[in-house]
Amino acid sequence: MREAYRGTGNVAFIRVAAITPLIHQFDKRQEKARVLLARHRLSQSQLEDPYAVIPLQRFIAFFEDAAQALEDPYFGAKLGSAFKPADIGPLGMLFSLSPTIKDAFERIARFVNSLQNSTSSSFVEDGDACVWTYRIADQSIWPRRQDAEYSLAASCQLVRSNFSSAWKPEEVHFEHDAPADPEVLRRIFRAPVLFRQSSNRMIMRTDDITRVYRSDNKELAAILERHILDLIGETDVGSSLTSKVTTLIEHYLGRRPITIGFLSEELGMNARTLQRQLEREGTSVRTITQAYRRQLAANLLAAGKKTSVAEIAQTLGYADSAVFGRAFKGWTGHAPSRTGK
Repeated sequence: MREAYRGTGNVAFIRVAAITPLIHQFDKRQEKARVLLARHRLSQSQLEDPYAVIPLQRFIAFFEDAAQALEDPYFGAKLGSAFKPADIGPLGMLFSLSPTIKDAFERIARFVNSLQNSTSSSFVEDGDACVWTYRIADQSIWPRRQDAEYSLAASCQLVRSNFSSAWKPEEVHFEHDAPADPEVLRRIFRAPVLFRQSSNRMIMRTDDITRVYRSDNKELAAILERHILDLIGETDVGSSLTSKVTTLIEHYLGRRPITIGFLSEELGMNARTLQRQLEREGTSVRTITQAYRRQLAANLLAAGKKTSVAEIAQTLGYADSAVFGRAFKGWTGHAPSRTGK
């Protein structure tokens, strides 16, 4: 079955700034964080730069795993309920400057791609109500409950922290099944919560969100908007061909052979064009694949998990542990061995 990358020429990313609260939850759980990061092929250095981008599907899987590791099925929603505007940088500041709640959501909808792509977000008027919708466009990224509950709870908290602490939506919808205790979510949102809906959304009364709370600082808003647009244009959230190829390698390595022909087909381009464009960026499929394998091997060997060298070789897409051992020795000068406990 062909996955969602075909012919798009793009790969789903999320900016680290959007997940800062999640990262901070592991500040006092270093060992658990180290194991989870290695498991999902994320490095600590990636998470230190708020403007860096990481593959969206890997973040979603990490989020789901984190909830299990912390033994809290409502982890995402609780995390979102403590969200602050500063957690999303200039976009959060722009939200907090908005004169009305309606203006704030319209701005979020316009600039959400500064934080992540491959997301369907909209804010529309529907009679006497307005609807804020959030949904990951790639259907292959599943389960994604934690991200959905986190995103809507964070949106709700942004309103409460910037406009009115007593504010509540009329209704909240989620695309996933109901959890064991839906009342937890109803308490967080202070509203009815429905499940197995067509999308994740908050329904708000128009007269509640059009009340003016402050005058509009148009000059500062314009500066912030320009900065956010620069962020979108700077990398287009992973628009370089090297970024796209790297993500495809990360996604498929160990599952199917990584060849120029396969990658070019996934990206909807000619194989020779792919080679030439990578050369212009100073790299090649072979270089990207080797760099990724080397980093992943180091992460897995240091993770402290009881995974054999043979299993690591399979994960990296090698025929057997002997082939992996020769490659690893070529990178480091010594045979692969564990550094974790």
